Amino acid sequence: MSPIKVLVVDDSVVFRELLVQNLSRDPSIQVVGTAKDPFEARDAILKCHPDVMTLDIELPRMSGIEFLRKLMPQYPMPVVVISSLSDKVFDALNAGAVDFVAKPAVVNRAQLEDFIKNELLVKIKIASTAKISNIKKTVASAESQQLTTSQKNLIVAIGASTGGTEAIFSVVKDYGVDIPGIVIVQHMPQGFTQMYAKRLDNECRVHVKEAQTGDRVMPGHVLIAPGGDKHMHLVKVGDSYQVEIKPGPKVNGHCPSVDVLFESVARVAKGNAVGIILTGMGGDGAKGLLAMRKAGARTIGQDESTCVVYGMPKVAYDIGAVQYQEKLTDIAKRTYAVLNKM
Repeated sequence: MSPIKVLVVDDSVVFRELLVQNLSRDPSIQVVGTAKDPFEARDAILKCHPDVMTLDIELPRMSGIEFLRKLMPQYPMPVVVISSLSDKVFDALNAGAVDFVAKPAVVNRAQLEDFIKNELLVKIKIASTAKISNIKKTVASAESQQLTTSQKNLIVAIGASTGGTEAIFSVVKDYGVDIPGIVIVQHMPQGFTQMYAKRLDNECRVHVKEAQTGDRVMPGHVLIAPGGDKHMHLVKVGDSYQVEIKPGPKVNGHCPSVDVLFESVARVAKGNAVGIILTGMGGDGAKGLLAMRKAGARTIGQDESTCVVYGMPKVAYDIGAVQYQEKLTDIAKRTYAVLNKM
């Protein structure tokens, strides 16, 4: 199998060289070029034809986001953004980047090398499998749906990873304030989930926030699991659902984990739930979605044709966890359809 050809774009000579040295140690990676700004990057792309580009957001002469907006329509390619803690990363994802990693703050060389090996390398390998044609497709909102069921204590649980920030927005923007309470795990570093929740809250009809222990799951409200070292669990207190955010080991390599959330929904909500699994690499969420289906919940999986990475939904489908397989643009409509039969 041919190595993944990588172009490294960063204005720091020291950081650029560290990236090249450490990425090159992996036999599946071939660093074919470097650039300090978008103009050098453009020339390197035309010369080296990389499979994946790593891109810093803050660059001289042109920002990484502006570069992405100019690049993707003409030369679509998988891009992994390296970002400090800033909501600009969501502008980069909106402009067509596949994924991002959080640039370490003040660290020593050993920590930086660990970051490259255990975070950036993983993202590059995932990005190399991404369907670029499915990134940031402009789609019309679904027809306005309405909840007609009188059933109480319903809940919607969503899990996603690579490509999930835009996929979740595509689904949630089509929900009205009548939608049952929603709980979400999107694989994301600590700090970024709060900014992501605020973005969704500004752009959707439903209210969105980063979850905290004790938050109630209420109609028209969305709770997003905080990134970091804690899992989100659904619990029942009296007649209502709440969430608990508590520390735990990584599950399927992730914390928070979709499986942990889905399994708690299966235990607590049983048949009063809808589970949705969206684009992402690996299998996190598949077993939990199966547990939900076995408990009586309705389950929906994003189809291959609209996934950036058809990993998590594929594993879920293959083990029989997915009851309805839908295009991304049809998931909100299907959610309402199954809720109205409950």
